[in-house]
Amino acid sequence: MLGRSERDSGTHVRHAVEAAGWARDDDGSERQSELLDLGTTGATLATAARIEGLRAVLHLGHPLQPSDDLEQALLAADPTLVVTDAVAVVPSWAWVGRSPEASGEVVVDEAGMRDCRHALRATGASPRLVSSRTTVAERVELAGPNGSLVLERERIPAGHVELAGSARLVDGDPVWYGLVESRAEATIADGGAQVWVAFGPRDDHRGSLQQTLGVVADVGIDLDHLRSHPSSGGPHVFFASFGCPGRDVLERLTAGLRSRGVAHRVLAVLPGRAFVPSPPAFAPRWSDAVGGAR
Repeated sequence: MLGRSERDSGTHVRHAVEAAGWARDDDGSERQSELLDLGTTGATLATAARIEGLRAVLHLGHPLQPSDDLEQALLAADPTLVVTDAVAVVPSWAWVGRSPEASGEVVVDEAGMRDCRHALRATGASPRLVSSRTTVAERVELAGPNGSLVLERERIPAGHVELAGSARLVDGDPVWYGLVESRAEATIADGGAQVWVAFGPRDDHRGSLQQTLGVVADVGIDLDHLRSHPSSGGPHVFFASFGCPGRDVLERLTAGLRSRGVAHRVLAVLPGRAFVPSPPAFAPRWSDAVGGAR
């Protein structure tokens, strides 16, 4: 069985399932697998941990740079849960109205806003956020005669046409989804994997992070992503993502953390070493050598 969060587009999740073959049997035959709406991300993870054979498909952010929300949700969920695979899908968002001159509010759900917010803001649109469970008919009513909708192309209602700027909604990068399963152990197959690890130094003192990162460096790991977040348990929690060439390297890392009393947990082991395209880059502006701003 497969489930998804109500925050995600059912259409795009189905595309991810088909592209990755997550509904296929071991012999390669396609299973008829109902895609269950399991509620919030937290509820989705709790249900996947509780029901044997149920796997969840969730939006990742990017394999090299995970979504902040997903990192925290995974660490707060059952320790057996791990992301075991990832796939990118081309989004199918469209911007439509009753007429090409539609200029009122743009009715859009959370998944559409997450994926299209930059393009919508560039047009000066005024979004009206609705629940993903809002039906197309209800969205049409909310938009009224002059408003517009952002929704998956497969769900465009009869009598609506695409607006100028619709193509910009799919001009960006693909959307990444991951498969979350309950596993006794997260292992790395031949060819390496992208690994997400969360860790919390035993003592939150000056230099504690440096000591922990020393463990990472000692096993030859180069981090792609590092983020900190306050923890209700005391010290900060750190989230990291890195390419790992093999199981022995990950075992040496976790053994090193364990020997130093550093709490840790593997959140994802995603097969492969190339995840194209990479996360969007930006051009930083640094201070110059004498301290002045450039």
